[in-house]
Amino acid sequence: MARKKVSIIGAGNVGATTALYLAEDNLCDVVLVDVVEGLPQGKALDIAEAGPIRGYKGSFVGSNEYGPIEGSDVVVVTAGLARKPGMSREDLLNKNAEIVGGVTQNIARYAPDSMILVVSNPLDLMTYLAWKVSKFPTERVFGQAGVLDSIRFRTFIAMELGVSVSDVQGLVLGGHGDSMVPLPRFTTVSGVPVTELIAPARLGEIVQRTRDGGAEIVKLLKTGSAYYAPAASTVQMVDAVLNDHKRLVAASVYAGGQYGLRDMYIGLPVVLGAKGVERIVELPLSDEEMAGLRKSAGIYKESLAELKVTG
Repeated sequence: MARKKVSIIGAGNVGATTALYLAEDNLCDVVLVDVVEGLPQGKALDIAEAGPIRGYKGSFVGSNEYGPIEGSDVVVVTAGLARKPGMSREDLLNKNAEIVGGVTQNIARYAPDSMILVVSNPLDLMTYLAWKVSKFPTERVFGQAGVLDSIRFRTFIAMELGVSVSDVQGLVLGGHGDSMVPLPRFTTVSGVPVTELIAPARLGEIVQRTRDGGAEIVKLLKTGSAYYAPAASTVQMVDAVLNDHKRLVAASVYAGGQYGLRDMYIGLPVVLGAKGVERIVELPLSDEEMAGLRKSAGIYKESLAELKVTG
């Protein structure tokens, strides 16, 4: 049986770490593409040379051209500028739209049967742009956002309670940014609702820390943004698709009327499997939760108008 193939556009910290995690999990062959001469080639070779000790095998190719992505099952887009301290995800809009638009054109040309998994920020807007430019079916274009936001939420809850993070399950919807919507009511520790374990005021603080999760790391690093957790989140989604796990996760997906939202990409609960986004799960949200989701959607609708790709 032929090995699956995943290409990663952008060989920076997120892209290279994603490639390493894919290798460590023995999930697929990997192609790294970047505009910087020598960068993807060097990182791909370095990952390959670690194989004899780390126990993985496969093909690891680095390229400055898009030809090697041909035949990819999934193409992960991490290309773009990273946030700097004081910069919101929306500040990146125009700069990264040009980059992601060009990348998507090449994906459509060289890997027309692939799925596109967008990681570049502003995430929901870049995923919408990738869908528009590629003209792929909506189920084959989705963004990594809710998984990352959810694991940050889960981590903070585990820290607060002094429990194993493996026992914490959580869900974060909405846009991947300051308007995200963590859902404590759907967050549990071994089946026990977190609302039964943490006082409302303290839980509210944890929710806010989750919203600020990316900015907190940017502030600490000073010269970059997070990449270990984003890469891990990306690999979980790739794994769900390659191995048809049908995982229920939050992802940036096209809303075609679900939750009253239309013609936009935003974080919603979905089942991810071999067909990509196999279905969107509509949860019975409270009035407050729905208001938060619609507020988040409204912010991104305004930004989409600036992106000039609606219609």
